[in-house]
Amino acid sequence: MPLALMLLVAAAAFGQENELKNPHATPADAAAGAKIFRSHCAECHGLGGEGDRGPKLTTGVFFHGSTDADLLRNISDGIPGTAMPGVFFSPDQVWQVVAYVRSLSRTGSTDRPAGDPARGGKLFRDKGCTACHLVRGEGGVQGPDLSVIGSQRSVEHLRQAILNPNAQVLREYWVAKITHENGATYSGFLMNEDTHTVQILDFSRGLRSLSKRDFRKFEMDKASVMPSFTGQLRENEVNDLVAYLWSLQRQRGSQ
Repeated sequence: MPLALMLLVAAAAFGQENELKNPHATPADAAAGAKIFRSHCAECHGLGGEGDRGPKLTTGVFFHGSTDADLLRNISDGIPGTAMPGVFFSPDQVWQVVAYVRSLSRTGSTDRPAGDPARGGKLFRDKGCTACHLVRGEGGVQGPDLSVIGSQRSVEHLRQAILNPNAQVLREYWVAKITHENGATYSGFLMNEDTHTVQILDFSRGLRSLSKRDFRKFEMDKASVMPSFTGQLRENEVNDLVAYLWSLQRQRGSQ
């Protein structure tokens, strides 16, 4: 087949995929999708899609593709490079979840929090948050990268993370504490573990691979390394900080 014809066929197939519409978009389908969503998706996205550990789904803005075909693919296969896993439901069931997610959308809604993002940004820097958190290429690695945190977490979750960080500590932020037989100590995030070795992002030494045969002690601390700011910030300061974090949004079309 001539190259030009092959390109035309590929372009036509691509267009058909993007034009694919949900064949299960009735209210009954959305209700069935809601049951699947509550049992398998709400833990990360919130019971009503308001966002928690995962992005809020109520705005009608989906950063990894907004067509029905995109949503089907992202739910079925997961999104590489993110915490979004694939699912083992049939395509018909996934379409029902898509119908429910569409029903949550309030296109153009921003749920903008109270507070001043500019003051919050200054407070973020003044309080030393950049020592642990990376924001758009600047900062540390002892805490989550916050570069697009406003697209990933609800306003309520951001406030809770500031005032009560121990309320929810993801496994990847549990701290491995290791003592060698020679007395050397290591402390940091566990990156990988197999039968013989542990890979750790040590807070002072960086990424290290350690042999278990040299361990005297190996334990996991499940508490957050982030201090609580309850009682340390005024209410308006908390509002400003939340507004700043919320303003760190992923741009449409970015990965």
